[in-house]
Amino acid sequence: ALYTDSPLRAFEGELGVQAPVGFWDPVGFTKDGDTVAFTRRRITEIKHARVSMLACMGYITPEFYKFPGCLSPASGLEFAEIPNGLAAVSKVPGIGWLQIVAYCLYCEATGGFGYNSDGQVGAPGDCGWKPPLLATSDAELRRKRLNAELANGRLAMVAIIGMFFQDGLTGSAWGDWALYTDSPLRAFEQELGVQAPVGFWDPAGFTKDGDAAGFKRRRAVELKHGRVSMYACIGYFVPEYTKFGGYLSPSMGIKFSDVPNGLGAFSKVPFAGWAQIVAFCGLIENTGFFQGKQDIGIMKDASMTNAKGEPGNYGLGWIGAFNTIKPIPVLRQRKLNAELANGRLAMTAIMAMLFQNGTVGSTGPEMWAAQVPEYANTVGDFVPKNV
Repeated sequence: ALYTDSPLRAFEGELGVQAPVGFWDPVGFTKDGDTVAFTRRRITEIKHARVSMLACMGYITPEFYKFPGCLSPASGLEFAEIPNGLAAVSKVPGIGWLQIVAYCLYCEATGGFGYNSDGQVGAPGDCGWKPPLLATSDAELRRKRLNAELANGRLAMVAIIGMFFQDGLTGSAWGDWALYTDSPLRAFEQELGVQAPVGFWDPAGFTKDGDAAGFKRRRAVELKHGRVSMYACIGYFVPEYTKFGGYLSPSMGIKFSDVPNGLGAFSKVPFAGWAQIVAFCGLIENTGFFQGKQDIGIMKDASMTNAKGEPGNYGLGWIGAFNTIKPIPVLRQRKLNAELANGRLAMTAIMAMLFQNGTVGSTGPEMWAAQVPEYANTVGDFVPKNV
């Protein structure tokens, strides 16, 4: 609510603005407030959504039922002979594809369904057709159903791409990933961090070459970033409740209580303070947490070059207490997995905190709940009234 310059103001009352994200435009297509362009994009979204919903049904229905008879009498090709999914592309005769393309072009060129006749319909996606059991004159119910169509269509656009992807990799419309024998996941699917529900997740394909050394380097980087991000998240929470007493910089008369929370602190910490922070980080890197000079450098980390040779393990003992307590293997595995999961969450969270802090200009309660729905206080009344 504090972000008064938000471009969302122009369209936040449109269809499709639904919880939990509200009006979501991370790319900024609507930042210019152009209503004509918004309407065109909404028409495109609805068209893609409807096609995707039909496409999803086209994946599901043939698993249970196919038309009897011939698809192409001239070719002697029956519907039952057409495989499901992507494999069907090669089986449908050329004349069949020609008919499909011609029909689509007819619909587009003639405006037979209202998409290309700007003055013919009053709302995006309104083709003038009143489907039985769905059409209604109740304005509230109509809006609810149109919102449902957009939500289902957005899900279908994501779903059909997922179906294509899985079909192409496993060779089956509902293929088991175990059938994907060329998967680069095979090399690292037993590593730490491979957890439900996604398993080994590498959409960018960093591990497709199966390079174990490269994987370990990236794991060391992931752990380091995760640990720093967990500290950073705590650094956002704690100052809201307590700060050190005394002076941060006696020579400049700056107290800890004078330093604002969040991004505002950058401009208050003296240059000498930043130099100390950088020097301390350099000492940690160079000594592997005070264990003597380490072999480090570009693409090398002390946890990878010391005697342990395990990403993130600097040889400090259990909970980093420089002790020799022997860990329980199963419990250690569980806790290392938890560290990775928490670190991944923290990396996402701190970026969101920085972004939201920069947008609303605050680190207080309004940063976490800029707007509370009217009904929030009606159940349990546990949301503070002044939020």
